[in-house]
Amino acid sequence: MKRNSRLSLALHTLGHMAGDPARVRTSADIAEHAGTNPVVVRRVLGKLREAGLLTSEKGHAGGLARGPEKITLADVYLALDESLVATGEQEVASACSVENILQIKVESVLEDIERSLVERLAATTIAEVRETGAVNHG
Repeated sequence: MKRNSRLSLALHTLGHMAGDPARVRTSADIAEHAGTNPVVVRRVLGKLREAGLLTSEKGHAGGLARGPEKITLADVYLALDESLVATGEQEVASACSVENILQIKVESVLEDIERSLVERLAATTIAEVRETGAVNHG
């Protein structure tokens, strides 16, 4: 996964929040740590807030809306409303029947991959990632 992807940024940020929930983080702090722009951070955090994964209060207060053991990687992935699997826009049917059949088959395979990805992400929580990180780095 690219280091600068929105999913990577969201997971990284939530992992840090889970590890030190009392620490106040601004979008500028997060952006500097992640090597991105604060506007990108605010957009990502906004999506997480809209999905009920983060709380925010006026100023710099806020944090995880529920325990990290109750937030799965799939929750984060789905909150961002993006796809890691390249699915194409439904194109106008081609005059070529072979191309049409191939398009339908490929779309079906990509949908299966996306569904499988979400299922696998749902099997891991932010807390589990934190635990694994602590073991590997501590």
